This record gives sequence, C-alpha cells and structure tokens, in this order.
Amino acid sequence: MAAQRRSLMQSHQIWTDDLPLCQLCGVGTAPNCVYGSDGKGTQSHPNEDGHLRFRGEDDSFLYGVFNGYDGSRVASFASQCLTAELLLGQLKSSRTDNDVRKILTQNQKVQERLKELEQEVSGGATAVVALILNNKLYIANVGTNRVLLCKSSSDGQNQVLQIGRPHSTDNEDELQRLAALGVDSARVRQAGQIAGQSSTRRLGDYRVKFNYNEIDLLSAAKTRPVVAEPEIHGSQTVDGVTGFLLLMSEGLINALESAHGPEQANQEIVAMVAAELALQTSLEAVAQSVVERVKRLHHDVFVSGRQRATYCSRHEDMTLLIRTLNYPMADAALTPTQGGRIYPVSVPYSTSQSTSKTSVTLSLVMPSQGTLTNGTNTASTLEEGTPTPGSQSPTATLQSTNTQTQSSSSSSGDGSLFRQRGSQAAQPDETGRVPPYVDFSQFYRLWGSDHSDGHSTQGGLGPQ
Repeated sequence: MAAQRRSLMQSHQIWTDDLPLCQLCGVGTAPNCVYGSDGKGTQSHPNEDGHLRFRGEDDSFLYGVFNGYDGSRVASFASQCLTAELLLGQLKSSRTDNDVRKILTQNQKVQERLKELEQEVSGGATAVVALILNNKLYIANVGTNRVLLCKSSSDGQNQVLQIGRPHSTDNEDELQRLAALGVDSARVRQAGQIAGQSSTRRLGDYRVKFNYNEIDLLSAAKTRPVVAEPEIHGSQTVDGVTGFLLLMSEGLINALESAHGPEQANQEIVAMVAAELALQTSLEAVAQSVVERVKRLHHDVFVSGRQRATYCSRHEDMTLLIRTLNYPMADAALTPTQGGRIYPVSVPYSTSQSTSKTSVTLSLVMPSQGTLTNGTNTASTLEEGTPTPGSQSPTATLQSTNTQTQSSSSSSGDGSLFRQRGSQAAQPDETGRVPPYVDFSQFYRLWGSDHSDGHSTQGGLGPQ
C-alpha cells in the first residue's frame, strides 16, 4: 500500500484534469527570494505554493490557495484530493447551508488520505478554500493565508471585508484553545512560531502533530495541539454583488507588511487590484501585475536601507487569486488618450491607528506636479515610482472592515491618496501626438551649466 501511495505521489497523474477551469478568475505567483548585499535576489527552494480554480456542475465554483513548506507535496496532494472529493459528487445545488458547512468541515476521505500521507511526508501546508454554490460564498481556512471580499456599491463605496483571522501564534482564540490543552500560551506568543511555522493549524506536518510531546513548547499538551480542522465562514450571498474576491498566500501578505507595516495592507492590495482591473483586459495579467508590484516594493525597501529594510531581507513564495463578481474590467478598445483607464500607481498608507471604521478616499488618477499627499503628510510613504500618465477617473472610497464570524473591527488610517490634475487629459493633435506635460527645460539648463564648463551646450543634451 505504501508503495502504491508513493507511486501515485511521484506520478504526473492529476485527478482533476477533466474539470473545467474557471474563467472568472486569475492567478499570479512569484517564487521565494533571498537578497544579497548587492540587492540581487536568489531563489532558495522550489516554489511550494499551490492553488485550484475549478468550475463544477450546477454553477458551483471552487478556489483555493495553499502555502506549502518543507516541500510542495502536501499542498499538491491536498488541492487535488479536495477538488476531487467536493466537485466529483458531493456538492449539488440542492444542498443546504448546513450540508455544505458539514462537507467542508468533515471531509473524512480527505482527512484519512492525509493521515496516510503524513506517515511519509514531513512537510505541510496551510490552506484557504472558497466555494461559491447557489450564489452563496463559503470560506474554509486552515492556517495563515488570507481572504478579502471587496463589495462595490452604486455610489462608489468599496467595502473591504477580511473574512476570518489567521490561525497564528498571535490569535487570541487559538492561544486560548492551546491553553485549554495545557500549553503555555504566553510562551507560544513570545516564540511567535511552532516548529518553524507561525501557524497553529496545518495540513500534514507529521513530525509536529504526532511527536508534539518531544517539542518543548508543546510537551505539556494533553492531546494533539496542532490540528488540521478548518474554520468555516458563510454562507454569504454574492447574488447581485459587484466586486472581487481575493485569496492570498501568507508569503504575499508578509512581503507587503514587511515593507510597509500591517496597518493598511488590505487597503493597499485592494487598491492595486482595482487599479490593474481598470488597466488590464486579462484577469491573469491583473493578478500577476499585483504580485510583481508587491515583489518590487519589497525589494525597493530592502535596497533603500530605510528603517524597514531589516524586515525585507527575504520573502517566501507568493500567490494571489482574484475572482471577480460582476466587476468591470478595462475596455481593450480604449487608448490612454481616450480616457476610461486607471493606471497602477503607488498607494500611500497611513501609520495612524484607530478603532473606528475607516474610509480611505481613492482618487485613482495621475497626480499633479509635486509630491503625493497622504492626509497631512507631504511625501509618499511608498517607494518612489514613475507612474504612467492617464485621464481622470471617478473617485472611489474604501471602507475597511476586518470580520470574524459576526463581529467586525478595523485598524487603519485615513488618507487622500492622489491629487487630481486640474486640466483634462491632453488630446492628440493632427499628427497623433500628445503635447508634453512635463517641462524639462529647467533640468536641461541646470545640467548644461554644471557640465559645459562654460561652453555652449549646442549639440549636447536637451532640446535645441
């Protein structure tokens, strides 16, 4: 039997090859990276993340992001097995909410196969799975990945909901669960990790789950402290909702929070996605562009030598899955001079904290000359970039709410992100050219005076 399992895991057979992929979502990925003193990055291990994105019968949709560690086999096995068990028979439109929650929570076949696999696999994975059935959204979470739901209203208000909290060493509910088992929760909080991972719930990881008595931090536990039981959120109707759903691996969130702090990571990600959705015509391109954006921000903070550079010496594998919900994308027929496009730009955030609901004004248009503003600050807190000029776009508002079951809270700051240009976008002349909107004459004059040694700059840099 063990030989058969090893043969199956080592083969290239995919159980879900015949299931249709969902065309309403896009996935972006980036491998792990360790920076050298020169700022160049190298990959320290193969990509261990995984994802799924399938459309089943009866208009059911299944999505997932898996953050693997110590290898990718658990993430790959879990994603294939979960998809096969859920979409090849169990989920039907006639199922009630309780039926669906029970199936997601007590999928015994998956658990039994994972237990068999655990005997041979030392690695593990955290997972977040989203199911849309009968226009209702269900979320199952094990570990430290993240889910955001952005809902747009007709008046331009975007409400950002973080569904659930990560099962980590700073989650009070998880610390209380561990304390009830006899574990010193204060030591767990101080350590920040359990056997090298911040998660308190995991798939796989046989060494930790079955040998916990040999781990000093967990040795006092009365029973197995690290579990694979998912936390279920839902159902939440998406009927008539306009917005998008984001599933992110821990590596993506950690990279952004390492660069800019955790205060407005959710708002930054949503703003980046909204900007790319208005620019790109492919969801795959949107997701990949956002991942690359986070990757660049993380790298730029490291090479800048600023205060947060010490947190950015490396990042893990990053995965972002975007599922749109009646959300409009860019019109491929429009050009930048025709308007209707929002361009990806730096998204400042505020370090101020509050306990009230937050509204962050998003004017996704190009700023006028001068520095970007963020509330009362006159400089952007993001790394410098060179945004692409574009036309004016409507102003949207993000209301951030972090939710766990029925409760809600938020901790972020307000800030006006971009100034609007006073004039309309320049129109092309009869030759099809757009007049220059940046005057470099002062630059050329100063450069010439510093480099000409008193001689004329005729034939040199700059317009003649």
